[in-house]
Amino acid sequence: MIPASAQNSMFFFCQWLMRGLLNLVNFLKTDDMKKFFFLTAAMVAALIFTSLIISQRDEEANKKGTLVVANKSGDDISLIDRATGKTIKMLPTGLQPHEIEISPDGLYAVVSNYGERGNPGNTLTVYNIVRAEVVKTIDLGDNTRPHGMFWLNGTGKMLVTTEGSNSLLLIDMDSGEIEKKMNTQQEVSHMVAATPDAKYAFVPSIRTGNVTVFNLETGELLKQLYSGEGAEGVDVSPDGKELWVTNRAENTIAVFNIESLELIKKIECADFPIRGKFSPNGEYFVVSNARSGDIAVFNAREKKLIEKIKLTPPVPEDADPERFFSEFEETSVPIGLVIPDNNYVYVANTRSDVVTVIDLNTMEITVHFDAGKEPDGINFSPLKPGE
Repeated sequence: MIPASAQNSMFFFCQWLMRGLLNLVNFLKTDDMKKFFFLTAAMVAALIFTSLIISQRDEEANKKGTLVVANKSGDDISLIDRATGKTIKMLPTGLQPHEIEISPDGLYAVVSNYGERGNPGNTLTVYNIVRAEVVKTIDLGDNTRPHGMFWLNGTGKMLVTTEGSNSLLLIDMDSGEIEKKMNTQQEVSHMVAATPDAKYAFVPSIRTGNVTVFNLETGELLKQLYSGEGAEGVDVSPDGKELWVTNRAENTIAVFNIESLELIKKIECADFPIRGKFSPNGEYFVVSNARSGDIAVFNAREKKLIEKIKLTPPVPEDADPERFFSEFEETSVPIGLVIPDNNYVYVANTRSDVVTVIDLNTMEITVHFDAGKEPDGINFSPLKPGE
């Protein structure tokens, strides 16, 4: 795939080459020589334009699939065509959906219906992506305020955090039954991540700054790791060796060795790092900073910041006190992010009601897609409705 900037450079080079060869033709003495150089110029131009068309088709093929976005204040989700940015369909959720999880085969999306202040939610809504419809609603009973989710690869099981019961649930997604209920012993157990082999799970607590570590085979609570004030965003490296946690209240990222459960390093990251995700190849760790309104890209191997990208979607002039993080002025309030491949990051801007697309090859914003009201959770399926 050729980045847009490279395609533009090739186009201008082609124009320059054609002009140069045509000027050269005027200095040639015979008609045969003129014809030869003219044909050469035409062939070069044709080859370059053909490569541009092929690269554009490759880029479109690489962008197949659907972005699924949870709109907190709209009580719905947006199914967005990743290639065009157009909303394919809006589907209803429960009260105030926060996070989105996708089944490993891409067929199902699950939304955690968190609820609002004084009216906590206790359900998950399950959707079929291809049919673009609600499949079922899973009732979690007294396990209220479901939030973070993680579908265990190779299984029909999913992990769900429930803040109302300070728990991590293991749910059989076929039956909708709760197979295990693991007490985190921490308030505001918000997000969850697990190792690729589905042996260990990690649940950060915004309230205490601890990360609860579970053995998923036994359900045993192994350890409380102190990460930092406001521990929230969490992800495990693709090789399963490291755990990275964003600490929003102290503007740091804590990096742990999973085998030893020891802290390796703390990295500064400001302002208000709320989510973090690895690129699939493990090269980058990407963080959304909600208060400063930017995306921080780290070299995951060297554990160093390599780029900060200021998000630029329009921000409403008048503050809306009903919106989440309304006190964060002059920022789009980026929260959820997803990295479907090693080329693009998609960021949900809660205050601007759009999804921003960032090219990881150029570290530049390419476009903004419209979403619903207050987009928060975002995920990706390689499938599309109707396919």
